[in-house]
Amino acid sequence: MLSLKDIQRIYFIGIGGIGMSAIARFFLHKGVVVSGYDKTETALTKQLSEEGALIHYTDEVALLDKDVQLVVYTPAIPAQHEELNWYRNNGYTVVKRSDILQIITADSFNICIAGTHGKTSISTMVGHLLRHTEYGCNVFLGGVSVNYGTNFWGSENNVCVVEADEFDRSFHKLSPDIAAITSMDADHLDIYGTVEAMEDAFVEFAQRIKSAGVLIRKKQLKRLDEAPIQRQLTYSLHNELHTHDCGEDCHSHDDIPVDIHAENIRIEQGGYLFDVYVAGQWIRNVQLNIGGMHNVENMLVAIAVAKMLRIADDKIIAAVADYKGVKRRFEYLWNNQSTGTQVAIDDYAHHPEELRALLNSAKQLYPALAMTVVFQPHLFSRTKDHATAFAEVLSIADRVVLLPIYPARELPMPGVTSELIAAGMPKDKVQVLTKEEWMADLDIHQPEMLVTAGAGDIDTLLPIVKEKLYHAN
Repeated sequence: MLSLKDIQRIYFIGIGGIGMSAIARFFLHKGVVVSGYDKTETALTKQLSEEGALIHYTDEVALLDKDVQLVVYTPAIPAQHEELNWYRNNGYTVVKRSDILQIITADSFNICIAGTHGKTSISTMVGHLLRHTEYGCNVFLGGVSVNYGTNFWGSENNVCVVEADEFDRSFHKLSPDIAAITSMDADHLDIYGTVEAMEDAFVEFAQRIKSAGVLIRKKQLKRLDEAPIQRQLTYSLHNELHTHDCGEDCHSHDDIPVDIHAENIRIEQGGYLFDVYVAGQWIRNVQLNIGGMHNVENMLVAIAVAKMLRIADDKIIAAVADYKGVKRRFEYLWNNQSTGTQVAIDDYAHHPEELRALLNSAKQLYPALAMTVVFQPHLFSRTKDHATAFAEVLSIADRVVLLPIYPARELPMPGVTSELIAAGMPKDKVQVLTKEEWMADLDIHQPEMLVTAGAGDIDTLLPIVKEKLYHAN
C-alpha cells in the first residue's frame, strides 16, 4: 500500500462529492497537486478550483493527469467511465474513497463516528470542539460546517476525525482509537440484504477498535455487547435505566445506568441549556444554540470525546456555545415569528428515524405552528423498504408534499414511486407534486412552519424557496 509521503500528485474521479471533496482538500492542505473530474460544476467544485484543484467536466482521456501516483474514485462512477478505465488499463494504482481514508489514517490517532444516522452532525461537533479549544485535528466531513464553511480542516496534530460510513462496508478499513456508534437502523439493505447482516457489519467495525481504545455507543444497541471491547461507555439523552437480562443463570436483573446523559434540559430561544454527566463527572449549564433535541444527544458524544482527550470543562462549554451546526442539518432557512411563514427549516433527513427526530424536535420547539413537510425520498430501494415507516412518521405533520424519488445511483424499480408512501397516509394530508408544481403551490400556500427534507437535490430549490418566503412576508 502507498504511504502518504509517496503521493505528490493525485487524481479524483467524482471530485465534487461531499466525501471526495473533503479528501481532496486534505491533499491540497498537504501541498499535493490535486486534479480531477466531475460530471457537473457545483458550488463545491468551484470552491475546490479556487483552492487550487484542477477540475474538468468532460470524460476525456486527453484531459486527465498522467503523472499521478494515485487515482481515487467514487462507487457512483459508472463502470464504462473512460478515464477510470484508462487508468486501470495502464497500470495506475486506482482505489476507492474508503481506501484512501485507510491510507490517511494508518498512522494517526483516529476518532471515528459510525451509525445509520448522526454521523455528520457528531463528526462536525467533535471537529469543532477540538478546533475551538485549540486541541487540533484533521476533520473529514460528509457535510459543510456552518462555523467554518467547509467539510475539511487540517492541523499539525496527528489526530483524525472521520465519518465511518457503513455503505459498501467502507468503515471496515478504519482503525479507531475512539469510536462512536449512534444507531443501527435498517438501511442499505441493497448492500447487506438483511438487517442482521447490517448489524453484523457494525459489530465487526467495533472489533476494529485498537486494543487500548474505547467505544461510545447508544445505550439501546445491545448487539454491540458481542464486541469484545474492554472500554465501553453508553450514552442516551436521558438517564433512563435499562434492565439487563442476563438469562436463566442470572440471580437478579440489575438496572444499568447510562454513562453519558443530559439532565435539566431547558429550551431557550430555539436552543437548549442543560447539564452533562460523563462517566462520574458533571459539566453544568452547557448552552447549545441550535434546534433539535437529537442535537443535544449528539453533542453528548462530542463532549464525551473531548473529556477523554482531557480538554478542560470551561473550554468545552465555550466551544459548544459557539457551535453553529451543519448545513442542511436542522438549518433555519427563515425564522421570523412576526410574519406569515414564521419558521422554515431544512434538513438532510432521508431515513424514517431521522425524519422522526427532525419533525418531533420542530414540533417541540414550535408547538403552536401548523407544520408543512416537503419530503424528497432518496433511492428506490430505501423507499421500497421503508414506505410504511415513512408514511407513519410523515403523518406527524399537518400537511405533506412528496416530491418524486431521487434515484442517485439506482435505476427505477417497477411500482416504486412516491405514491407508495402517500398510499399509507390520510388522503387529505398528502400530495405528490413535481418540483415545478411545488414551486407554484408555495405561491398559494404559505405554511406557518415549513420543513424541507431529503438527501437528493431538493437543496437546489432552497434559494428559490427563501426568495418566495421573503417576498410573501
